[in-house]
Amino acid sequence: MAKPIIKFRIDFGPDEAIGPGKIALLERIDRSGSISQAARDLGMSYRRGWLLVESMNKSFREPVTWASKGGKGGGGVTLTPLGREVIRVYRAFETDVQEQAAQHFTPLALQARKMPSHANVIPKVRLSSRRAASSARQGH
Repeated sequence: MAKPIIKFRIDFGPDEAIGPGKIALLERIDRSGSISQAARDLGMSYRRGWLLVESMNKSFREPVTWASKGGKGGGGVTLTPLGREVIRVYRAFETDVQEQAAQHFTPLALQARKMPSHANVIPKVRLSSRRAASSARQGH
């Protein structure tokens, strides 16, 4: 039996969010020192990777990456301390959420219809700060 898995993103505002794709991109940038290599590793274009990094850099008061200009040794990108903190906090929260999902949904997963082995069905939960605040005000 497969363990239930939750995929989520955190919305800070209308155009400000982090989720599994952006976190994976930051982790790959940290390993490779390159947006283009990180994007290739994740099967996306350089432009897409660059746009995601720019959106994250604009979402916080401080950037999550620092870029160095090209030259003899070539340019590169490194994570800022905030970039590393974003990854750490997201992954810690993800661990907590996965543990809660397993505790609450494993009994239901036992009742789920058997899916073909090639099916990759993953329940998704979207956490949104606006929705959470609205639900809290409404008593949900």
